[in-house]
Amino acid sequence: MKRESGATLPVWVENIEMPATTPLHENISCDVCVVGAGLAGITTAYLLAKEGKRVVVVEAKKIGGGETGRTTAHLSNALDDRFTELIRLFGVEGARLAAQSHGQAIDKIEEIASDLGIDCDFERLDGYLFANNREEEEGLMQELEALQKIGWLDVVLRKRCPVPSLTALPCLHFPNQGRFHALKYLAGVSAAFLEAGGQIFTETKAVRFETGPVVTVVSEQDFAVSANQLVVATNSPVSNLFAMHTKQAPYRTYVVAAAVPRGEIPDNLYWDMQDPYHYVRLLKGKAGDADSDKKDSRNTTGSDGSTDLLIVGGADHKTGQEDHPEKHLADLERWMRLKFPIAGELQYSWSGQVMEPVDGLAFIGRNPGDTNNVYIATGDSGHGMTHATIAGMLITDLIMGRPNPWEKLYDPARTNLKSSGEFLKENLNVAAQFKDYVTGGEVDDPAHVMPGTGKIMRKGMSKVAVYCDEQGVQHQCSAVCTHLGCLVNWNNIERSWDCPCHGSRFDPYGRVITGPATKDLEKLE
Repeated sequence: MKRESGATLPVWVENIEMPATTPLHENISCDVCVVGAGLAGITTAYLLAKEGKRVVVVEAKKIGGGETGRTTAHLSNALDDRFTELIRLFGVEGARLAAQSHGQAIDKIEEIASDLGIDCDFERLDGYLFANNREEEEGLMQELEALQKIGWLDVVLRKRCPVPSLTALPCLHFPNQGRFHALKYLAGVSAAFLEAGGQIFTETKAVRFETGPVVTVVSEQDFAVSANQLVVATNSPVSNLFAMHTKQAPYRTYVVAAAVPRGEIPDNLYWDMQDPYHYVRLLKGKAGDADSDKKDSRNTTGSDGSTDLLIVGGADHKTGQEDHPEKHLADLERWMRLKFPIAGELQYSWSGQVMEPVDGLAFIGRNPGDTNNVYIATGDSGHGMTHATIAGMLITDLIMGRPNPWEKLYDPARTNLKSSGEFLKENLNVAAQFKDYVTGGEVDDPAHVMPGTGKIMRKGMSKVAVYCDEQGVQHQCSAVCTHLGCLVNWNNIERSWDCPCHGSRFDPYGRVITGPATKDLEKLE
């Protein structure tokens, strides 16, 4: 599988074969057109096909070529923004619905995997939220009180964490969480959708949307899909120029993975309370072979010679606003070695992109300001796998005309005055990025750009994105993001040009790889 969204290789993409697909090469019509073949899009398409709808999915890359392949595949309703905060923002009933919806999303993944016989390593297990200092311990107690308020009474305080090296302080024990292999699951659901008569067209970038009683999605090759309903499930909505992008912010998040002896680390999910926080899981029976080729003094095999893969994520920062993202991988590895001294050498490291809503919950439902037959799913907030599944369940109910208790909670048109401070902070941050127009460049001469890297150069009144390929050939594009005009920055981990305003990303040659932009950077002679 190609490394669609960056230069790094996540563990999930290895040995995964997605169903065969082709680009769209004719004009077609259907009941529902879904844009995006990640977990949200494919789940929605599958559930609608089960209802008898004729569904077409269009995808700019391959199936799972976006952020679904860059997850850590936690399945949890112990939400990152904490229930103390969710009660403040949405009230007790809203927080209760949030917990219930994510819990039911885990149930739905388990149900689909079982019904379709998908071998996707799904497993139920416990989660532990742990404190590292007395202030966090107080926060832990407040979180327990909040959980009791919403009626989640089987979450309990434990005096000790199952992994003593993580903390000597108490932790909250969340039962009935889960984990799986996201791309194995996605491949299985995609195959079932196709067998049910659905269609998936890959390498088909949607560049124009015409809405009305009938919606039309036009591809870069100028072929069209006409439908009664449209679902845009592209991580960040590519059909929406402005409104939704003021209500959420893009963040890069990092992952490192190393072999550990099987059975040495209790098999659970773990989260700390730092900001940005760290999250930990195991991938069973993976990775021992790679370590044998490395001179590593750590013993990373169990008594029977077996290993698991320890996966640690965190170290988030705003997309396009870090000149040295490699520092975040180094910080993450340092944390991993402090907390898990038995970890071997790194076998994988990668990054992904999450959209953080200003009030902590995804935006799923009818697209604000659009016709009533256009739906979006965005704002994963670090819970992309469960938010994606909620999207499939909720949007299916909306299209089928059924009531859904989560409709108001996830309504993309919602405004929450209690989150106005976060809204203002994020939009002031976006405004501040335009100062780059008046600054100098990183280099004065394109010859100063080293092979395999990119730099921003000032050329008169303009800023130019200069990439030097491995053969020393220079490629120049306008540094102006084609979404709303911010200036892109080079990401030397994923080898991409990243927009610091709304998270659009472009490959080294200026081609779009992540929206909301749909147009490539302008090529320069």
